[in-house]
Amino acid sequence: QVQLVESGGGLVQAGGSLRLSCVASARTFDYYAAGWFRQAPGKERELVAAISWSGAYTYYADSVKGRFTISRDNAKNTVYLQMNSLKPEATAVYYCAAAPTTYSGRNYVPPRPRDYDYWGQGTQVTVSS
Repeated sequence: QVQLVESGGGLVQAGGSLRLSCVASARTFDYYAAGWFRQAPGKERELVAAISWSGAYTYYADSVKGRFTISRDNAKNTVYLQMNSLKPEATAVYYCAAAPTTYSGRNYVPPRPRDYDYWGQGTQVTVSS
Protein backbone atom coordinates (compact mmCIF):
# COMPACT_ATOMS: atom_id res chain seq x y z
CA GLN A 1 0.00 0.00 0.00
CA VAL A 2 1.27 3.43 -0.96
CA GLN A 3 0.00 6.62 0.58
CA LEU A 4 0.41 9.87 -1.29
CA VAL A 5 0.26 13.29 0.32
CA GLU A 6 0.05 16.43 -1.78
CA SER A 7 0.96 19.94 -0.70
CA GLY A 8 1.57 23.33 -2.24
CA GLY A 9 -1.90 24.28 -3.40
CA GLY A 10 -3.43 27.66 -2.67
CA LEU A 11 -4.78 30.89 -4.08
CA VAL A 12 -2.77 32.72 -6.72
CA GLN A 13 -3.46 35.49 -9.19
CA ALA A 14 -3.53 34.82 -12.90
CA GLY A 15 -0.01 34.79 -14.26
CA GLY A 16 1.43 33.56 -10.99
CA SER A 17 3.15 30.30 -10.10
CA LEU A 18 2.73 27.42 -7.69
CA ARG A 19 4.72 24.26 -7.06
CA LEU A 20 2.88 21.18 -5.96
CA SER A 21 4.65 18.37 -4.13
CA CYS A 22 3.59 14.76 -3.63
CA VAL A 23 5.36 12.57 -1.09
CA ALA A 24 4.91 8.81 -1.19
CA SER A 25 4.95 6.70 1.93
CA ALA A 26 6.38 3.68 0.15
CA ARG A 27 9.78 2.35 1.21
CA THR A 28 10.86 3.34 -2.26
CA PHE A 29 9.27 5.27 -5.08
CA ASP A 30 11.09 3.07 -7.54
CA TYR A 31 8.86 1.02 -9.80
CA TYR A 32 6.10 3.63 -9.79
CA ALA A 33 5.19 5.98 -12.58
CA ALA A 34 3.46 9.12 -11.31
CA GLY A 35 0.92 11.58 -12.56
CA TRP A 36 -0.86 14.77 -11.65
CA PHE A 37 -4.58 14.95 -12.38
CA ARG A 38 -7.05 17.74 -11.80
CA GLN A 39 -10.79 17.93 -11.44
CA ALA A 40 -12.83 21.11 -11.62
CA PRO A 41 -16.44 21.27 -10.39
CA GLY A 42 -18.78 19.57 -12.84
CA LYS A 43 -15.93 18.26 -14.98
CA GLU A 44 -14.21 14.94 -15.40
CA ARG A 45 -10.84 14.22 -13.88
CA GLU A 46 -8.13 14.91 -16.43
CA LEU A 47 -4.47 14.03 -16.66
CA VAL A 48 -2.35 17.17 -16.49
CA ALA A 49 1.15 15.68 -16.50
CA ALA A 50 2.80 12.34 -15.92
CA ILE A 51 6.32 11.00 -15.58
CA SER A 52 7.85 7.58 -15.99
CA TRP A 53 9.59 5.80 -13.14
CA SER A 54 12.93 6.52 -14.79
CA GLY A 55 12.07 10.20 -15.08
CA ALA A 56 13.22 10.11 -18.69
CA TYR A 57 9.76 10.38 -20.24
CA THR A 58 6.96 12.81 -19.54
CA TYR A 59 3.49 13.65 -20.79
CA TYR A 60 1.67 16.98 -20.70
CA ALA A 61 -1.86 17.91 -21.59
CA ASP A 62 -1.95 20.37 -24.48
CA SER A 63 -3.49 23.02 -22.23
CA VAL A 64 -0.40 23.13 -19.98
CA LYS A 65 2.50 22.47 -22.36
CA GLY A 66 5.24 25.05 -22.00
CA ARG A 67 3.91 26.28 -18.64
CA PHE A 68 3.87 23.24 -16.34
CA THR A 69 6.81 20.97 -15.54
CA ILE A 70 6.65 17.59 -13.82
CA SER A 71 9.72 16.18 -12.14
CA ARG A 72 10.63 13.62 -9.53
CA ASP A 73 13.26 12.89 -6.91
CA ASN A 74 13.14 9.17 -6.21
CA ALA A 75 15.63 9.50 -3.37
CA LYS A 76 13.05 11.69 -1.60
CA ASN A 77 10.01 9.70 -2.78
CA THR A 78 8.64 12.95 -4.17
CA VAL A 79 7.03 14.14 -7.39
CA TYR A 80 6.66 17.82 -8.22
CA LEU A 81 4.48 19.89 -10.50
CA GLN A 82 5.79 23.37 -11.23
CA MET A 83 2.97 25.51 -12.58
CA ASN A 84 3.81 28.84 -14.21
CA SER A 85 1.71 31.45 -15.98
CA LEU A 86 -1.38 30.13 -14.29
CA LYS A 87 -4.77 30.84 -15.79
CA PRO A 88 -8.17 30.95 -14.05
CA GLU A 89 -9.22 27.80 -15.92
CA ALA A 90 -6.54 25.91 -13.99
CA THR A 91 -8.69 26.21 -10.87
CA ALA A 92 -9.36 22.67 -9.65
CA VAL A 93 -8.46 20.07 -7.09
CA TYR A 94 -5.13 18.55 -8.07
CA TYR A 95 -4.45 14.90 -7.32
CA CYS A 96 -1.20 13.00 -7.30
CA ALA A 97 -1.36 9.38 -8.42
CA ALA A 98 1.06 6.46 -8.67
CA ALA A 99 1.04 3.54 -11.07
CA PRO A 100 3.11 0.44 -10.26
CA THR A 101 5.34 -0.74 -13.04
CA THR A 102 8.24 -3.08 -13.68
CA TYR A 103 11.82 -2.58 -14.76
CA SER A 104 10.82 -3.23 -18.36
CA GLY A 105 8.21 -0.48 -18.02
CA ARG A 106 10.57 2.04 -16.46
CA ASN A 107 10.04 4.47 -19.35
CA TYR A 108 6.28 4.00 -19.59
CA VAL A 109 4.03 6.98 -18.94
CA PRO A 110 0.51 5.76 -18.04
CA PRO A 111 -2.09 7.89 -19.86
CA ARG A 112 -5.37 6.91 -18.14
CA PRO A 113 -6.79 7.28 -14.64
CA ARG A 114 -7.44 3.55 -14.46
CA ASP A 115 -3.72 2.89 -14.90
CA TYR A 116 -3.08 4.42 -11.48
CA ASP A 117 -3.64 2.36 -8.34
CA TYR A 118 -2.83 4.92 -5.66
CA TRP A 119 -4.22 8.42 -5.19
CA GLY A 120 -3.64 11.32 -2.85
CA GLN A 121 -6.38 13.27 -1.13
CA GLY A 122 -5.99 16.28 -3.42
CA THR A 123 -4.94 19.87 -2.98
CA GLN A 124 -6.99 22.88 -4.06
CA VAL A 125 -5.56 25.31 -6.58
CA THR A 126 -7.49 28.51 -7.16
CA VAL A 127 -6.41 31.06 -9.76
CA SER A 128 -8.09 34.43 -9.56
CA SER A 129 -8.52 36.67 -12.57
